[in-house]
Amino acid sequence: MLRHCRTAVLVLAMTGAGAPVIAEEQDPRARRGLEVMSELSGGQGQPILTELQREFPALGDGVLKYALGDIVGRGVLDARTRQLATVAALAAEGQVPQLKVHAGYALNVGARPEELVEIVYLTTVYSGFPRAINAAHALREVFAARGIALPVEPRK
Repeated sequence: MLRHCRTAVLVLAMTGAGAPVIAEEQDPRARRGLEVMSELSGGQGQPILTELQREFPALGDGVLKYALGDIVGRGVLDARTRQLATVAALAAEGQVPQLKVHAGYALNVGARPEELVEIVYLTTVYSGFPRAINAAHALREVFAARGIALPVEPRK
C-alpha cells in the first residue's frame, strides 16, 4: 500500500476528535461521503466514523462510501428533508444513539426544533409510545446540549 502513495493522494477530513478520516482522492464515492459528512456535521467531522475506519475498516468504508457517498449524497432530497426522514426512521426503530446524532445533524442543516418534536408525536401513532418516549429523551439531551429549552412552541 505504501508503494502506491505516490499515485494515491489522500484527503484528510478532521473530525471533532482531531483524528483524520482518510479516503483516496480518486474514489468519488469516498470524496462525496466526506463532503456529506462535512455538510451534516457543520465541518466538525464524526468521531464515530473515524473509530469505525480504524477499528472495523470494512464497516467504516461501507459507511463512508455506500451510506454517505452513494445513498445520503444522492441529492434528490435536500439535506434538511433527508435528516428529518432519518430521524423519523430511527425513532420508529428505537435506535436512540443514532437518533441523537441525526437529530443534531438535522438542526445543523436547518430543521427546526418543533419539527423534531412533531416527529416524536408521530412516532406514537406508527411505532408506539415506548419508542416515542425514548425519542423524546434523546431529543431532550440534544436540545439541552444546544441550549434549546423545552417545551418547544410551534411557529405559526
